Amino acid sequence: MTVGDAARELRFVLNGAPQRLESVAPTMTLQEYLRDVKGLTGCKEGCAEGDCGACTVAVGALRKDGGPEAGIVWRPMNACILFLPMLHGKAVVTVEGLRTEGGALHPAQSAMVATHGSQCGFCTPGIVMSLYVARHEDRHAAQDGRDGVSRAEIGDILAGNLCRCTGYGPIYEAAERMFSTPLPEGDLSARAGDAKAVAAMADERPLYLASAEGVWSAPTRFTDAAAFAKDNPDATVVAGATDVGLWVTKQLQPMDKILYLGRLSDAGAVEATPEGGLRLGAAATYADAEAAIADRWPDFGELLRRLGSRQVRSAGTIGGNIANGSPIGDTPPALIALGATLVLRHGEAQRRLPLEEFFLDYGKQDRRPGELVEAIEIPAGGDLLRCYKLSKRFDQDISAVCGCFNLTLEAGMVTGARIGFGGMAATPKRAAAVEQALIGQPWTEATVTAALAAFAEDFAPISDMRASADYRLLSARNLLRKYFIETTQPQTHTRLAAASPLEALDA
Repeated sequence: MTVGDAARELRFVLNGAPQRLESVAPTMTLQEYLRDVKGLTGCKEGCAEGDCGACTVAVGALRKDGGPEAGIVWRPMNACILFLPMLHGKAVVTVEGLRTEGGALHPAQSAMVATHGSQCGFCTPGIVMSLYVARHEDRHAAQDGRDGVSRAEIGDILAGNLCRCTGYGPIYEAAERMFSTPLPEGDLSARAGDAKAVAAMADERPLYLASAEGVWSAPTRFTDAAAFAKDNPDATVVAGATDVGLWVTKQLQPMDKILYLGRLSDAGAVEATPEGGLRLGAAATYADAEAAIADRWPDFGELLRRLGSRQVRSAGTIGGNIANGSPIGDTPPALIALGATLVLRHGEAQRRLPLEEFFLDYGKQDRRPGELVEAIEIPAGGDLLRCYKLSKRFDQDISAVCGCFNLTLEAGMVTGARIGFGGMAATPKRAAAVEQALIGQPWTEATVTAALAAFAEDFAPISDMRASADYRLLSARNLLRKYFIETTQPQTHTRLAAASPLEALDA
């Protein structure tokens, strides 16, 4: 990529109006732009870290698959940690943009009014926007005879929106009411207008923005990204900004050179391999990969559903989760258990290594300056994969312990074992001693009991705000017992039955 070949103007659509910006600070957030520049104060700042959802907006991109409804795919995102240049070629709708020209409210708004779903009102705009996107994901619900939505579905829709007044009862009622209400024609025409406006400004060129505050480089081919990273090893690499965004909003770190991977046309794909596995491009978001992963490995899919909120999964990437090397990242344990291979690129040079070898020590990975994560390759198999996440809050919380087990059984004998853990060491780590204690043994309770001591050989966990060392070690051992029960007594219920706090109260 050369600067001369790149677009030099940021273009996106905001509430139906095209925006064109030439000089943009690379780390200006969408929330800053909305509130401070455009005066759209419905987008609230509650946490500035993508946790509370008060800043939720709808972000739309043209469909990649060229399906029959050539339009926009809408997703909820947290404006507080979304860098403004990430919106190039996209559409944004805020709560101010929902009322139609004729004055009609969107069903998400009218339902919240009818059920008294707003109390102090601070979180309400974000809740309305989460409901709004969910309604557009299921835009034909009121016409096709669908009989509402389950409490579990509503819980997932609203997991990223915290109500400080604890008014979840009326909010759940509003969601149920919304899905039975037809969308107003004015809303459908407005969103169709967004699709036309985005299509009209479509530009396949890379984006390069330079200002007094720094440089934003967004190539469209991975080869160009790798070349830029090699030549600029000091650049901050951004994919979804769900982690890097906090470096700006919480740590106030200056970043004057950013390499953005979100526009890479050849690194955002989730592709089936000829052998039946998956290849995940570095820019593929959790939302992009969730369905394909859940179809092959249901437990891994459920782990992704609990990873952050819909807002976080709409922006964050699995490649980024790996590259930042957090010892409590949720995807590495599952990928290690599945035997995933990491593909790295430094300029023209590409190399592969087993994922567990990438994590060297706390904050240290086997990635040289200027080297990028290019893809994750997951082999077929893993029929007995089970993933367990222990956290203080069931949804949208950081793991205290995350354990993933993948055994191969033949004629009642353990012939292979891959076990990955997060939260048990300074890095995501494979339980090698436990695996060796199981391989070659009959899959019995006695074998499991004998293998429990090996956990102390693999792990020496620490105590912190999420859990004590003793809790972590005991829990890890008990998860192996749980895995044994689930693989030998499938009729035994071992999982949390209630899908939402309200269902638990109703039970």
